[in-house]
Amino acid sequence: MNVSEQLLQILTDAGVTNVHGVTGDALNFFVKAIEKSDKVNWRAFKHEGNASFAAFGESETTGNLAVCAGTVGPGALHLINGLYNAKKERTPVLAITGQIPRALQGTNYFQEVDLKKVYDDVCEYQAIIKTPEEAPQIIQRAIKIAINQQTVCRIELPADVAEMEAENQEFIHPMVKSEATLMASTRQVNLAAEMINKAGRIAILAGHGCRESREEVLALAKKLKAPITHTLKAADIFDHDTDNVVGLTGLIGNPSGYQGVMKCDLLLMLATDFPYIEFLPHKTDTIQVDVRAENIGNRTAVNLGVHGDVKSFVESLLPKVEEKTDTDFVDKLTDSFKKYREEKLTEASPERDIQPLHPQIFARFINEHASNDAIFTVETGTSAIWAANHISFHSQRRIIGSFNHGSMAVGLPSAMGAQFAFPKREVWSISGDGAFNMAMQDFITAVRYDLPVKILVLNNGQLGFVKLEMEQVGLAPAIDALCQQNVNFAEYAKLCGGEGVRVEKAEDIEQAILMAKNSKKPFIIDAVVNSGELSLPPHIGMKQILGFGTSKAKEVLQVITGDKGQWENLKKELNAWFD
Repeated sequence: MNVSEQLLQILTDAGVTNVHGVTGDALNFFVKAIEKSDKVNWRAFKHEGNASFAAFGESETTGNLAVCAGTVGPGALHLINGLYNAKKERTPVLAITGQIPRALQGTNYFQEVDLKKVYDDVCEYQAIIKTPEEAPQIIQRAIKIAINQQTVCRIELPADVAEMEAENQEFIHPMVKSEATLMASTRQVNLAAEMINKAGRIAILAGHGCRESREEVLALAKKLKAPITHTLKAADIFDHDTDNVVGLTGLIGNPSGYQGVMKCDLLLMLATDFPYIEFLPHKTDTIQVDVRAENIGNRTAVNLGVHGDVKSFVESLLPKVEEKTDTDFVDKLTDSFKKYREEKLTEASPERDIQPLHPQIFARFINEHASNDAIFTVETGTSAIWAANHISFHSQRRIIGSFNHGSMAVGLPSAMGAQFAFPKREVWSISGDGAFNMAMQDFITAVRYDLPVKILVLNNGQLGFVKLEMEQVGLAPAIDALCQQNVNFAEYAKLCGGEGVRVEKAEDIEQAILMAKNSKKPFIIDAVVNSGELSLPPHIGMKQILGFGTSKAKEVLQVITGDKGQWENLKKELNAWFD
């Protein structure tokens, strides 16, 4: 057994079934070991960046360790972005990178990169193998840290060490996965109960960390007559159809979600490090509960910080809080959210048959026809807005994306990772054309492995969210910089061996969704949509009002002076707004 085979044995014992990557010199012995395995599959990607996003998609949907790999300097560098995404989403991913032979390190050799220095920020621990003797201990250390801290670690395998005889096999042991619960102190639970019993209108801001405590949080909300505002990552925990849920706040939020947080007398922040401080109250009494003490008070001052697991905290709290009787606050906000959803349904009506099309209509029909256990990967940008507003992630549905890192190009590869993990579940990727263009080469990989991912590409020929960012700060959109020169994505799908359909009329949208749903091959819906569609946050300050006003004035001025690109942009906006 060589070191590469020993590494594979340890990964197999840890439950790893896929390694996503691009092979090359330093990884060749490792890949040959996988070739002989009947338990681990090498998933050959076109680009290492997509491989790392696929590992994220696998880990985020299974909760287990996932692995990606890239060889020596250039290949290892390509992994970085997907790994940062895994780190920010707190998902256990292990990166295996090759390295040049030890005798040549430090000589500026071909493809040499100081990967330790490069990976220092993204990795919690790096197992840099120098000798076969140390390999089993530090490999297992990397795996244990990744699993138990829900983070990213790296194993560096020099080309010469990869083929050496393995040593110290006796050090290999079953992986330790913590099952401990961090309990809040009785004093803190009592203080929280005292604050809650004295408070009038109480609201909950719930984050992704509530995944294992959904029923307990709902029980608390009902007892306190508290509306639940949630983060985007928690949209599949507290979905649109759940009692007391009033939606999102933040840049892509809705009015009832925003008002729930901003209009309460006491805010309970449960397992969230919600980053947008302008959408948080700063003079409201606040209790924050988190297993990571460094998050408490990170975004707004809190009156009581509770270091502990949300589920155990709420279980201890529930018997100690008095049931509230006044339902005015929660009733008003749930009614508002219901009306908001009705408005969104009207906005997504197929009768609004302008061309280019309204993107909301596609999201509406996906919501209606996707299975109850579908997995959705959502790109960064306007596609996240339409998904959040028009899809209810109820039942066993999951939503994943680059919600903390904010990277483009997460949609397709993370959908592939999820589909590798769950071959029998529907997996939908909702993507803008700019993001899809970054990752589209690995659609060929989806075809190779018969992954029936369903990809909605919102083809508006523009970086839509960046345009909104420009307008918000008072800039006229930079048309050339925003422009996306696109291929016919449906024809591209067929060229690669998959299936696809291009949709330009509203009457064809539902049928296209059903075609994708029923397809056994990777499927692209090329949705030709309007770039002038506007979605505003639930609260707009004077700065944003002035920014948009200034931007529109500049657009009109450029039109008057003969800017044809700006005139086409303005026509699309007017068409979308007044349809």
